Amino acid sequence: MRFNTCILNKVWTAAIHFGMIVVPVFSLTFSTLSSADNSQYCPDKNLQYWQAFPPGGESDLSARHQQVLIKKKCPNIETIIQYKAGAGGALMWSQMNSLAGDGLNVVGINFPHIVFQPIEGTVQYKTSDITPVFWFHYTPDILVVPVNSPYKTFADFIAAAKKDPSSISVGGSGLNSANHAAHERLDVSFGIKTTYIPFKGTGDMTTSLLGSQVDSAMTYTPFAINNKGRVRALAVGMEKRHPLMPDVPTFKELGVATWVDGAYRGIGVPKSTSPEQIKKLSQLWMQINTDPEMKELASKNGFELINIGSEQMDAFMKERIQLYTQGASLLGLGKK
Repeated sequence: MRFNTCILNKVWTAAIHFGMIVVPVFSLTFSTLSSADNSQYCPDKNLQYWQAFPPGGESDLSARHQQVLIKKKCPNIETIIQYKAGAGGALMWSQMNSLAGDGLNVVGINFPHIVFQPIEGTVQYKTSDITPVFWFHYTPDILVVPVNSPYKTFADFIAAAKKDPSSISVGGSGLNSANHAAHERLDVSFGIKTTYIPFKGTGDMTTSLLGSQVDSAMTYTPFAINNKGRVRALAVGMEKRHPLMPDVPTFKELGVATWVDGAYRGIGVPKSTSPEQIKKLSQLWMQINTDPEMKELASKNGFELINIGSEQMDAFMKERIQLYTQGASLLGLGKK
């Protein structure tokens, strides 16, 4: 189904009229947290790290970074990255509780996907089926076009979309995902109508975008940074311009004051995993996420690090789920 942009347009119009932020789901409203327990932990056997998206996207790049750091911290084990992609991540998330809960199976998870998808109602899992362990970063929204695109600026893009509604295609990773939500927000915020094209993951979208099979993509900052010279970024969802892309304006500069948002990534485990194992895995991810090497990798690739461990998880999940549920209602998700 398609997001109900009429409802969202009314909400954002009211927000502008009254000078209020009424859609907190699209704003970064929390501070980075850190765990009080940062003791060293290493599993005694190899980790199976399951990915819900195909190779080549931001989730895969994140996992590769973590694989390097886990080896640095725990030289006696391997982190084996496995892929079970499909349905915008839902295939993996609907099956994760069938994995052994032995502390050796971890699964990449994403916000807002794990809230939006169950509300939309076509997936085989509920948000409550997901057992999160650690949230390690978010990636800001960014609108890009192929480097040979006729759209040299954001103004060019908007002008073309207004001149010929629905003529411009916008690729993204998955349905009812952060990319999908950002696309709908783009249309509503700037009074345009473009066509969203969902892909299984960023890797699949890349081929189509670079081959100009889609006109543009709503994606994340790491994609723009890692494809510099092949794509042109037009606008980014950050508080300030990205230091690696100083010529790219923010959506705030372009008139959408509350657009500071993107996708959040973390790890989860099967529900049968013990609280002790969850705590230990949270400790391990805290170790690697706060390592200076990880900070350097994140900075180079456009990831904004956060540290939400097991001790903060209940409060964080309650807040995020409430905000995303409100946002889904405003987007018209779940309304047949």
